[in-house]
Amino acid sequence: MGKDTATFYPDYNVYPGEILEEYLDSYNMSQKELATRTGLTPKTINEIIKAKAPITPETAVRLERVFGRPAHFWNNLEQNYQEQKIRLEKQGQLEKSKGWLKKVPVVEMIERGWIKRCENDIEQYEAILSFFGVDSPEAQERIWETHQVANFRESYRFQKNQLSISAWLRRGEILAQGIDCVPYNKKRFSDILHQARAMTSESDFQSIIHSLEEICARAGVAFLIVPELKQTHVWGATRWIRGKNKAIMQLSCRYKSNDHFWFTFFHEAFHILEHGKSSVFIESNTVHSEQEKEADIFASNFLIPPDKMKDFLGHWDGQSLEPIRIFAQQIGIATGIVIGRLQHDNRLSHQNGNKLKIFYA
Repeated sequence: MGKDTATFYPDYNVYPGEILEEYLDSYNMSQKELATRTGLTPKTINEIIKAKAPITPETAVRLERVFGRPAHFWNNLEQNYQEQKIRLEKQGQLEKSKGWLKKVPVVEMIERGWIKRCENDIEQYEAILSFFGVDSPEAQERIWETHQVANFRESYRFQKNQLSISAWLRRGEILAQGIDCVPYNKKRFSDILHQARAMTSESDFQSIIHSLEEICARAGVAFLIVPELKQTHVWGATRWIRGKNKAIMQLSCRYKSNDHFWFTFFHEAFHILEHGKSSVFIESNTVHSEQEKEADIFASNFLIPPDKMKDFLGHWDGQSLEPIRIFAQQIGIATGIVIGRLQHDNRLSHQNGNKLKIFYA
């Protein structure tokens, strides 16, 4: 958290009634007399003095006539009191939330420009809450439980990095709000996947991202890249917003090679196509549900049709790289994707063929 270097805020508050009472003493005037002079009730005067009632602009004008101090003096007393009251309440909330704040990746979020670096702890705390779009840590935890991890894999051990994952997801939601999408259309999204597959051999990553953003938006899917935060270990996520008419596909590019990138893309695409609009899917190496297995199979088969892979394996010697390059060209995908698939299936050494992959910076 940032330290206060510019502004001093006292840890106490002076309510206007204290000042008013001092004026009564110096004028040797009773509350009853002040009530008579101002036309206010004795009860109102007493409640102002005991901080049970505010000094209204009308009351400030009446006090100006009695004591000769301008109305803005009394108005400022009330305004300063109310602001400091809120500030002290926030300070109390901040003290209670220190355990929560320690888990928020504040430094990393500042470095990435997700939140600004503030001059004092209270302003930094407010910036964090504003980022999450909540009024309190308790509200953020409710968002996590009811929206961000609805139907999330129970096997995922998120206790250690819950707030990092939540921040990563929230960043995606913020960016997705700026992506103009038509209402989701399942058939159109299914059709654009073939366009995406044709991009796998391209090496200009920024061009790929721009094209994917454009074609996905035409099907109602906000596609975006948000690099992972520390201790998240996530590859991608999908969920729905705007009354379930807009899907978010968020990738982290945790692994830079084209085989990992495109496998994750088509894996997430299957979640959007087939796994309903109520689920949140967050991919990591600890997730092994049936739905995840289905998405894995879809991604594998969409990239490399099973019958063609079977034919290739039937005549490949298990070592040569040139036949892999020719095979990839025949089926219209990047060589690195076939290399990655063979490595994953333990048909090719993980040290062999990596130079044929495309690595995105």
